[in-house]
Amino acid sequence: MHKMKYLLAALLCVAALPASASGDSWDKWGPTDKASRTGFLVRAGYTLGGTTPLPLPAEVRSIDAFSPKGGFTVGFDGYRMFSRRWGLNLGMHLFYEGFHTSAEVKNYRMSLTMDGNTLSGYFTGTDITNTSMWGMTFPLTATFALSPRWSVSAGPYFSTYFHQTFSGKVYDNKNGVGYLRVDTPTGEKVNMDRNNPATYDFADHMLQWNGGVEICFDWKAMRHMNVFGKLDWGLSNIWESDFEAVAFKMYPMYATFGVAYRY
Repeated sequence: MHKMKYLLAALLCVAALPASASGDSWDKWGPTDKASRTGFLVRAGYTLGGTTPLPLPAEVRSIDAFSPKGGFTVGFDGYRMFSRRWGLNLGMHLFYEGFHTSAEVKNYRMSLTMDGNTLSGYFTGTDITNTSMWGMTFPLTATFALSPRWSVSAGPYFSTYFHQTFSGKVYDNKNGVGYLRVDTPTGEKVNMDRNNPATYDFADHMLQWNGGVEICFDWKAMRHMNVFGKLDWGLSNIWESDFEAVAFKMYPMYATFGVAYRY
């Protein structure tokens, strides 16, 4: 948190530099005239993150493991700078995102499949989840040039998915505790262990779209090459409105770091 405060303070100081002190830099890095204020960026980056409930529910006692699956983003942005400082971006990005996680849960409401039977209730033990998503994102962002080489953009995005998975298994934890209380927190107890785990697959209940907010920082490393980092924060629940096997809403949050070529 303290590092973020220092970074924001540094960026504000750069943005506040007087025009006379940075005139030569503007001439070098642009935009310098109307012809250079419109163009395209071709982006490619490494994506990591996950899909999470916000806030983290009390039923999730600990996150024992979290491993991004090494996603990626490729695409392009068209931009128009209305002045040296302000502009507008419209993008189209192909992405792959995914993660693996292991969590210790207690009284975690869910529907499971065990020995060919479907059971619903409240699970206590270890929950292993794997998810992946292929799709396209369309961000529309306003851009502000903090300096001749630094810029920040922010605005809404809309994503549509081609393919999604959300599956996992549950079993006993390191203390040997693993069971489902059927239907209610005090219902029939069904024991589950690593040798005979219960499974779930909720992909058919995921929405085919998502909306949220994107924020992106770009740094001009060379005349036509940017280095960037961006965060896509989903504001829409990933589940269909009538889906009840998971008791809480979940939201995608993914960061991307990469390079962009400017035309």
